[in-house]
Amino acid sequence: MKVVPIIQVDVDTFKANPRLKKVGQNIPLTQEQLEEYTKCATDPEYFAENYIEIVTSDEGVAPFKLRDYQRKMIRKMHRNNRVIMRAARQSGKTETCSAYILWFLLFNKDRTCAILANKEATATEIVGRVQGMYMRVPLWLQQGVDIWNTTSFLLENGSRLISSATSSDAIRGFRIDMLYLDEYAHVDNSVAEEFFTSVYPTISSGKKSKVIISSTPKGMNHFYKMFTDAVNHSKTRSQFKHITVKWDQVPGRNKLWMEDMKLQLGEEKFSQEQEVEFIGSGGTLISSKALRCLAFQEPIKEMLDHKLKIYGDVMKGHRYVAVCDVSHGKELDFSAISVIDVTSMPYRLEATYHCNDIPAELYPNVIAQVAQYYNMAYVLVENNDIGALVLKILIDDLEYENIIYTEADKIYKDTLVSARTNKGPGVRTSNKTKRQGCNTLKQLIERQELLIQDFDAISELSTFVIKKNKTYAADEGKFDDIVMTLVMFAWLTSQQYFKDLTNVDARGNLYEAEQEAIQAEIPVMPMVSEPELGVNKFKQDGVIWETVENDGGDYKWSGYSTNGW
Repeated sequence: MKVVPIIQVDVDTFKANPRLKKVGQNIPLTQEQLEEYTKCATDPEYFAENYIEIVTSDEGVAPFKLRDYQRKMIRKMHRNNRVIMRAARQSGKTETCSAYILWFLLFNKDRTCAILANKEATATEIVGRVQGMYMRVPLWLQQGVDIWNTTSFLLENGSRLISSATSSDAIRGFRIDMLYLDEYAHVDNSVAEEFFTSVYPTISSGKKSKVIISSTPKGMNHFYKMFTDAVNHSKTRSQFKHITVKWDQVPGRNKLWMEDMKLQLGEEKFSQEQEVEFIGSGGTLISSKALRCLAFQEPIKEMLDHKLKIYGDVMKGHRYVAVCDVSHGKELDFSAISVIDVTSMPYRLEATYHCNDIPAELYPNVIAQVAQYYNMAYVLVENNDIGALVLKILIDDLEYENIIYTEADKIYKDTLVSARTNKGPGVRTSNKTKRQGCNTLKQLIERQELLIQDFDAISELSTFVIKKNKTYAADEGKFDDIVMTLVMFAWLTSQQYFKDLTNVDARGNLYEAEQEAIQAEIPVMPMVSEPELGVNKFKQDGVIWETVENDGGDYKWSGYSTNGW
């Protein structure tokens, strides 16, 4: 901590707080103080390490001793306008960002910094950290305080700090020069999407405006997508620079600490919160290992107001299946379409449609349009509830022909038929079809026989979990509309009619792959060769007999066990 002699002068303080300077107070500076002020104004690293104190659990108030990765954080925030960090719990990321925010406000005029977090209380707590740091800065480095609240403050140089929970209208009406999003992975997907749609364009329009995002991971959600885009910036053209801080970079955390934390948190939570890995919820249908192998891509084009995302061009001669889930169009859940190329294995998810406000009466037009685009794709519609209306319009009004029909009888439920029958089009999702579809989907994805590059599909798979009733569904507050189209598709691949339709035996291929995996894992037992019997010996019923000539010229037999021979 830098100690600089000061000139003793009387200074009016803000509301009698001796640690806050009032507006309009001029403090004469020594030559050394002027030099220090210049260093601080041009170097946030120097300012943080020499003039900021933090509250620690072991030492109480102490100088901020920057670790190597904290220096890197400050440098990245200072040199770049877009920074995204994934950091282990209790690694000091919030203190580091708070220190840089304080520097930004002190040494820049007329700037507004906004702190947003998953909860308003969290954002307010960060404001408190910045204020605590500010009150420990020497008065000669401070700006006069004009407004000082628990959620915001305004300084004499015109710079201010505001805070709120992350929402689509959290900072409307403000010109933001620096936006800090804390624990962004813990903001709901829909809220994050609304925020970036309505607020982010305004912030990013400023050439010098900064956006800083930090969080520990929480599943494969919007934060996962933004961070992965930053890692793959050459492909995604992301403007964000990324930083990763894992548990072993924090001083004092060794193998013993790791083993103790794993006992407390469990392997999976430790991987997420300390190894900062992007993993799904506990008890997911797809294993965490397989989920981490799924790599999303940006669609090559988007249509129908960005609701239809296309990942592959339509190939001449290829066969496609469009599987459709139906909602009521009241913004409660989503109508979804997954288009899969079934020409050969591995299958490929080529397009998805996802919309929560399309009326059921209009949805068939979208299905028909998408299916026609993909070489008159075969269409499988979930016909529970309102799905029957969608199918009626598809068949009777739009006269779409490539509808897949199923029949149900006492022995085999939902068995595919190849022509129209009175049994009905589409498939009714029963416990049996869902269970069979889930089992097959798990095999297809984990054996990389179904390739998925859609972000929403991967995100839903990461929260598609086992429930108390022993069935799989979306985790609380999440959606599974795209996943359910994949479950129906997986069920479809296990049917004989699908094999006849596509000349691909998915079930047989999965069985063969399973057999090969078993044979590769279990060694073949060596064959035990039988010994030579010789001239006077023969084997019968597991016993070796030997002929022996006696004195009278007759033969007798003696036998002995072959011990399992």
